[in-house]
Amino acid sequence: MSPIALLFVYCIFIFTAATAGGRLSEIIRMTHLRTQLLMSAVGGLMIGVALLHLLPHAVELLQSASSAGLGALFGLLSMFLLIRLFHTHDHGVLDSDNEATEHDRHCSHCSHHPDEHDHTHGHDSAGDDKPDQSSPKHGHNHSRRLGWGGVFFGLSLHTLIDGVALSSSVIADTKHGAWMDLAGIGTFLVIVLHIPLDSFAITSVMSRQGWSVSAQRLANFLFSIACPLGAFLMYAGVTTIISDERVLGWGLAVSAGFFICIALADLLPEVAFHDHDRAKLTMALLLGVSIALIIENLPGHRHDHKHSHDELSPHSHSGAPPSTPDLNAIEPLSHSMPTILDHHSGSPNASTNGGSLTFSKA
Repeated sequence: MSPIALLFVYCIFIFTAATAGGRLSEIIRMTHLRTQLLMSAVGGLMIGVALLHLLPHAVELLQSASSAGLGALFGLLSMFLLIRLFHTHDHGVLDSDNEATEHDRHCSHCSHHPDEHDHTHGHDSAGDDKPDQSSPKHGHNHSRRLGWGGVFFGLSLHTLIDGVALSSSVIADTKHGAWMDLAGIGTFLVIVLHIPLDSFAITSVMSRQGWSVSAQRLANFLFSIACPLGAFLMYAGVTTIISDERVLGWGLAVSAGFFICIALADLLPEVAFHDHDRAKLTMALLLGVSIALIIENLPGHRHDHKHSHDELSPHSHSGAPPSTPDLNAIEPLSHSMPTILDHHSGSPNASTNGGSLTFSKA
C-alpha cells in the first residue's frame, strides 16, 4: 500500500474514533478508574513510541543527536505552554453533588489542600465505579473558567500537531519497509486511542455550559478533522514542497517532545495526588510501554544506525552533509500512481531530468 493510501486509511479510523469520543458517555460509562486505566495505557504507549521510535528516527535523519534533542525539547516546552494556557487535558468530570462529596471524602489531598489540586481528570472515590460527568460545585475545573472555546482551540491545535507526527512517522517508516506495510503504526495507535478522550473533554465542557447537542456535535466534527488536516498538510509539504529529510527529522523530533509532554501531563497528576488503584494503573502503564516495545521490534521498525548509513543516506563520518534523495521515492500528494520503493542492493545513481531528481541502478 502506498504511503498516501495508508495515511488515508489511518485518518478514517482517527476521524471515527474522534467522532465516537464526543459521544463516549452514551457508549460506555466512563468512570474515573476506567478513564485513568485508559490514560495510563495510552501514556505508556505514547512515551514508548516517542523514545523508541520518533526520536531515533529524528537522530537518523538529522544525523545529530543534539539537534534531535533540541527539537524534542522545543516540542515538550511548546506543548507544556499550550496545556498551561488552555488547560487542554480535562479528561472527564463528576456528575453530581453527591459524587463530588464522595470524591472529596476519599481524596485526602483534596481535603487538606483544596486550592492546590488543579488538575481535572474526573476524580471520584478511590476506585469506585461512578460516572464522570459534570458537577457545578466541583472547584477544580480549569475549563469552566476558560470556557469551551479555549479548550476546543487548544485541543484542536494539539491534534493538528498529532497529524504532523503521524504523517512524519508514515513517511519515515516507509523507507524502511515497515512490517506488513504498516508504516507509522505506533504513532497511529497512540493517536487513535488518545483522541476519544480529547473529544469527550470538549463535549463535556460544552454540556456543562449548556450548549445544545447539535452545537456539541458540530464542534466535535470540526475537532475530528484537525488530525487528518495536519497529516495531509505535512505530507504535501514534505513530498511536494520541501523535499528535505532534515525537515522530516525536525518534525519527528518535535513530535517526540509533544508526545512525552502529553503523556506526563496525563500520568503525573494521578501519581502526585492519589494512591488508589496503584497496581492496576501501573500495570496499564507497563502494558502501553510493552506494546511500544513490540512494535519497535517488528521487522522494518528497528532503527539500527548502521542500517540507516548503508541504505538511506550513504556518507562518511568526516562531516560531509547527508544526502537526501529518499523523499523523492515517496508518492507526492498530487499523484495517484502507487509508490515504488527501491530496495536494490546496488548504490543508486542520481541524475536530473527536466529539473527533477531520478535514480538508476549502478
